[in-house]
Amino acid sequence: MGLLTGAFEQTRYLLGFDFVLSSLAAAALLGVLSGVIAPLVILREMSFGVHATSELALMGAAIALFFGVSLSLGAVAGSVSAALLLVLFGLRGGNDAAVGVVMSFGMGVSVLFLYLYPGNSTTALALLTGQIVGVTGAGVRSLAVATVLVVAIVALLWRPLLFASADPEVAAAAGVRVRLVSLAFAVLLGLAAAQTVQIVGALLVMSLLIAPGASSVAITANPLAAVAWSVLFAELAAVGGLLLSLAPGLPVSVMVSFISFAIYLVCRLVGWRRARRIPAVRV
Repeated sequence: MGLLTGAFEQTRYLLGFDFVLSSLAAAALLGVLSGVIAPLVILREMSFGVHATSELALMGAAIALFFGVSLSLGAVAGSVSAALLLVLFGLRGGNDAAVGVVMSFGMGVSVLFLYLYPGNSTTALALLTGQIVGVTGAGVRSLAVATVLVVAIVALLWRPLLFASADPEVAAAAGVRVRLVSLAFAVLLGLAAAQTVQIVGALLVMSLLIAPGASSVAITANPLAAVAWSVLFAELAAVGGLLLSLAPGLPVSVMVSFISFAIYLVCRLVGWRRARRIPAVRV
């Protein structure tokens, strides 16, 4: 009991610092951003592609570091380029070879530019594990703009995006410009991945861009409900992971991944019990 009280007091004390509040705001925004995208990632079977996209965000940051420009812009450029390449190479249909090729190329370029950089490359390498405690006010504003932009475009393109994601052949026959919709989603995914990488790191980006979506589709088949559940799960993981990491001083990405995995297990259990109950009711 005393240990829990001490942890609570330590967390409340740390919440009095501006940089912690900025990190909390960034986590809340990231929960919305990743939660909206995650179910579509699952529906479009791009889980492995998310990993490649996040890895190439590091490539973009490494190139930006070498040329002395913004690491955030470099990460966005790298991840968006990766997502567009995967769409052009035909990621749908289980073409994981394209993912492997793009990922290996990006990591090779990352290593090259980090090797050539004459200064300290710690900042770029921090994108591997995240740097949410270093988020500034400008970073929060940038994340807020990206979140509003992604959510607005998803809402605007929701019907054709959902149709093209669920059944691209039928959507194309119905007049939906599937390739254009796929390219638009690739840009949104790249933007979301770049923002997520800066918070939880390239190594654990799947905790927020895949796990909430996989959890939501395990408990509901309604697309809008899946998005709502996904946002809730992403918020619990991002904000909860940050709060739980404050007192013990653990990396935020570790706690985010633990919470995401726990939510996924619970949702899979709920989905499994529901699937067993339906045949029994029919009998």
